[in-house]
Amino acid sequence: MNSRRKFLKLAGTGILAAGTSSLYASKIIRTSADKAVNTFSIGMAGYTFKEFSIEKTIEIMKRVRVINLSLKDFHMPMNSNQEQIDAVIGKFKSSGINVYTVGVIYMKTRESVDQAFEYARMAGVKMIVGAPDYDILPYVEKKIKSYDFRLAIHNHGPDNPLYPNATDIWNHIKDLDQRIGICIDIGHTTRDGQDASVDIFKYRSRIYDMHIKDVDKADKEGITVEMGRGIIDIPGVVATLRKIKYTGSCSLEFEKDMTDPLPGIAESIGYFKGVMACK
Repeated sequence: MNSRRKFLKLAGTGILAAGTSSLYASKIIRTSADKAVNTFSIGMAGYTFKEFSIEKTIEIMKRVRVINLSLKDFHMPMNSNQEQIDAVIGKFKSSGINVYTVGVIYMKTRESVDQAFEYARMAGVKMIVGAPDYDILPYVEKKIKSYDFRLAIHNHGPDNPLYPNATDIWNHIKDLDQRIGICIDIGHTTRDGQDASVDIFKYRSRIYDMHIKDVDKADKEGITVEMGRGIIDIPGVVATLRKIKYTGSCSLEFEKDMTDPLPGIAESIGYFKGVMACK
């Protein structure tokens, strides 16, 4: 296990890709005929780019070769009109980046729900990552049926009493329209004392999106670290995703060094790709 983990860390930092030979590489690298099959894709959660312009966001995503983005509203304000939204989406699209969802969007009133659904419609996406207040979930369900969208509710760990974990989300949505599901943030899940792989498997029928990251400890004070350097069993998460045949995105939300995130993003994406390449 230690040698496998070291290999994955080397893969994540690009050492093996650069051609450095090692005991781990010789034991684990396989031919193309022996590659693992993954039904899910890699993306970026827009919050990662809180300190950057759209142009810089595009530059970073191109450098790490990730093409799927969950777009946050600081790059496309919620009160944008169709022309403004088209301009933003167009910048990403012309650079080869797919805006596959918008969010996280907080919804506290019916008016904010209306705005969120119109915003998503104008952006041309079919899913919102959101956190509606509990008492407006019945109204959200009506909008889901009207727009035929998915809503993936994001858990926020012990910092926020609104949807701290996947179990809380499940308990509030299990009897609602099947298009209302979960965006499971494995970092916040771990900080809340839960096991991400257990929750992914348990609520697999309603997992529609994922925010991936690693954290240094399983409590409220836990902070984001480069993937593979923390305590989350990332290979276990990937194995679970394969088991449930998850077909959505695993979007990295990197909250460390947010004014200079590129090295940590590159290491984390490299590590996750290394795990994905292993059986």
